Amino acid sequence: MNVTFATHSIAVHAHSISASLGNGAAKTGVLHGIDLSLPAGRWTSIVGPNGAGKSTLLKVLAGLLPHSGTVDLLGQPLHNLPNRTRARQLAWLGQNESSGDDLTVLDVAMLGRLPHQPWLAAPSVADHAAVEQALRATQAWDWRCRALGQLSGGERQRVLLARALAVQAQVLLMDEPLANLDPPHQADWLEVVQALVAEGKTVVSVLHEITMALHADELVVMAQGRVTHQGLCADAATHRALEAVFDQRIAIHALDGQWVAMPKTKTKN
Repeated sequence: MNVTFATHSIAVHAHSISASLGNGAAKTGVLHGIDLSLPAGRWTSIVGPNGAGKSTLLKVLAGLLPHSGTVDLLGQPLHNLPNRTRARQLAWLGQNESSGDDLTVLDVAMLGRLPHQPWLAAPSVADHAAVEQALRATQAWDWRCRALGQLSGGERQRVLLARALAVQAQVLLMDEPLANLDPPHQADWLEVVQALVAEGKTVVSVLHEITMALHADELVVMAQGRVTHQGLCADAATHRALEAVFDQRIAIHALDGQWVAMPKTKTKN
């Protein structure tokens, strides 16, 4: 694996991570001996072809899947952290997450404040302020009294993002956060992430949208359950690794001061 990135304190460190999915004879190894250090106060995107193990890795980093090896969160072994402490320090936004369709948007976002509340306590002034800030950041505040079941897929995704933001965690892990979002709201998501990093938060995202991923500070490139490269998005070595992992079917170009991934067309004989 090639690793080229600036030196920062480490928010998440994974050592010798292996993981499998399925049971019995159907059990399949998905991750194979991964070592990874994700810098604090930065945005890292994990990219790679389908089946590379990106989402599985993110779930392991969140403590959601059994695995061999170790994961440290902000310098502490993840498995040693009390659940409430972990839930305050690390926020999770997964794929196809469900929540009660009868809950209001406000109630769903308020779920992000549970790690901060005493058992059975009513939400505090600080909880309400955090939820309002999160819903306004995702442009969902105007629907706060609507039931989640009344929303479109993209609208639901924005509410679930607000729930994750309301945690006000130091580390946010997001698996395919742009699912169902139209281009303007993808741009809004990008602004949210950049604002979080400006506040010193750490964001780790799994993205299929390579051009959007290239807005990040660093990329982790995966293939076949392994990390093949980690480096700055602006580095030529990172661009070569991206092109290689997609079998040279994309090319990275500079356009208006931003890196973009363009599909390569096959040459006709």
